[in-house]
Amino acid sequence: MTPFDYSRAGDVAEALRLGGAAQAKFLGGGTNLVDLMRETIERPAALVDITRLPADITEREGGGLLIGAAVRNTALAEHPAVRRRYPMLSRAMLAGASAQIRNMATVGGNLLQRTRCTYFYDDAGSRCNKRNPRQGCDAIEGFNRNHAILGASESCVATHPSDMCVALTALDAVVHVEGHGGKRALPFGDFHRLPGDRPDLETVLQPGDLITAIELPAQPIAARSTYRKVRDRSSYAFALVSVAAAIELEDGRVKDVRLALGGVAHKPWRAVKAEQAMRGREATADAFRAAAEAELTDAVALRDNAFKIELAKRTITAVLGELAGDAR
Repeated sequence: MTPFDYSRAGDVAEALRLGGAAQAKFLGGGTNLVDLMRETIERPAALVDITRLPADITEREGGGLLIGAAVRNTALAEHPAVRRRYPMLSRAMLAGASAQIRNMATVGGNLLQRTRCTYFYDDAGSRCNKRNPRQGCDAIEGFNRNHAILGASESCVATHPSDMCVALTALDAVVHVEGHGGKRALPFGDFHRLPGDRPDLETVLQPGDLITAIELPAQPIAARSTYRKVRDRSSYAFALVSVAAAIELEDGRVKDVRLALGGVAHKPWRAVKAEQAMRGREATADAFRAAAEAELTDAVALRDNAFKIELAKRTITAVLGELAGDAR
């Protein structure tokens, strides 16, 4: 591990001052960042410990929740209001990692998880545009069973690893950020980037920006929601495909729906085409399958991951059917 300086911030102002130093990184739970430092993928000159920053979950006027970035994943997943009003989020977080990791990981840090692409970690033997821009991508012609089928580019086919972020995408969450330019609120769907020709730029954060909170807007539809993760083993694995969904029915028809996918793209994937295809339609298995077909129309398979396209369609159909009460 490369030597680095360490400091601990007592409040947001101090964190911003310390985090403004060249090549500084904020340290929350460290469950991904420290691993990457051990592998020498990340080489910060300084770590700013932000675990003393607010870790509260508070009610917002109008019925939403404001979640401090230092809240631990376990605390959020088990919070009564989250379990009752946003069950897809609780289930997504409990599907991610192990209990020990969830006890350490923070909500803010979860947004900044980096891909688990094998070639990204293979610093000594593989080309990776995400690790070293314009170096090339060995995953495209390599072992790519876990890689993207939507939104990929010629530069990168890696997937985003977070389960929590898939649910936050479906819930239209908002990311609160403070930086040297002041405070701003970012729609969650705009927070992560598709790879394009700069896959090393994974979010819209600027150097020195600090995530201070995540806001969940009041979403009555979310009370009827769930999250399903399909993976190689149930004990511990990243998603091959995951689905976060919420649905509201009226007289047997889909009045409203929220749908997002994980394990299929460089960012949590909001299934806009499927949502549009479902609204106003009868809540039937055929309608859900047609919506899934619409969403996956533009999917592009690599050598080893064509199975993901059909897997995504079947998982979407099954999850919506479960929420609708096993639709006809």
